[in-house]
Amino acid sequence: MAPPLSAGRLLTALRAEGCTVREVRSWRTNNRNHVGAWSPVNGVMIHHTVTGPGTDVVNLIYDGYRGLPGPLALGCITKDGVVHLTGNGRANHAGGGDLAVLRAVIAENYGDYPPPPRQHQGSPGAVDGNARFYGFECENRGDGRDPWPRVQYIAMVKAAAAVIRAYGWTAKSAIGHLEWSDWKVDPRGFDMKDYRRDLAACLAQPAGRWPDQEDTDMPTTFGRYDTTARPLRPGQWTTVPIEAENLLTGAAAIDALVQLTLENVPVGATLQGRFYHRRTDGSRWTAGITERQGTDGKTFVDFPHTGSIKPAESLHFEAVYWPLDPADTAPVTVTAARARGLYWS
Repeated sequence: MAPPLSAGRLLTALRAEGCTVREVRSWRTNNRNHVGAWSPVNGVMIHHTVTGPGTDVVNLIYDGYRGLPGPLALGCITKDGVVHLTGNGRANHAGGGDLAVLRAVIAENYGDYPPPPRQHQGSPGAVDGNARFYGFECENRGDGRDPWPRVQYIAMVKAAAAVIRAYGWTAKSAIGHLEWSDWKVDPRGFDMKDYRRDLAACLAQPAGRWPDQEDTDMPTTFGRYDTTARPLRPGQWTTVPIEAENLLTGAAAIDALVQLTLENVPVGATLQGRFYHRRTDGSRWTAGITERQGTDGKTFVDFPHTGSIKPAESLHFEAVYWPLDPADTAPVTVTAARARGLYWS
């Protein structure tokens, strides 16, 4: 009997597998556990989203829609290869399916495919897949023509590998939705036999490696921690040094996270953070803003960033505080700042 992974253990497993992870809103408590079981868990299910450009697919998977409340999966894997964590627990993704398929997944004793499903949501012999499977919704129209970018496909394999490695399962613990329910066709555009072959090859490597990856492709870890008290004044973007103002220099692909601890931020006040690259001519490129809301007392906030730094450019982080009352001029204080992540030369 396999109990669910904690949110922290799941996050650690995904990052150890080399996934680029984004934590969406309150994903750690976003689940459907109040309507049914979430245990024992026995496998991982892969889906496509049936969405095209212009759809806010991550928030769709987090929130659900009329008639099917979210989360619609543990995570949403977008075409850029980012694993967006949208839930932690029971999710509305699998629905009813075939007991014979579940038994084959648990035993991991089938051939190229599990037995063909003969059940679906609401059929007399259907079993509850939402209680038994981790689900990943993967951004794709699902028409058989929409491509699966290589970076996305690798992320889909690695995300399943992270869960499966944590339990000591094999690649046969991963199935597609079409292999669970005779009503479903997802994922379309690749064969689950080939997916499980790639998953098995990934699991045969140490966590974090891809089967055809050279040693020079392995990332380097960086981390900094600073407890210097620094004020954030209302409405003023302020660079936050973490041991040094420059967090990283050089040509690299990066996956970074800054965490701030602040004192006495009023409930509902807004904190914004963003990374920026400083060029040699003094100009800068600024990444998008991440916004968080404060809590009364100590506030812990995460600001993620994925990108690349050109030669001789440097990576920096800045933040701003917005009080509820625009007339309030009192600053808040950053009491601790941590920067950590991975970069590739």
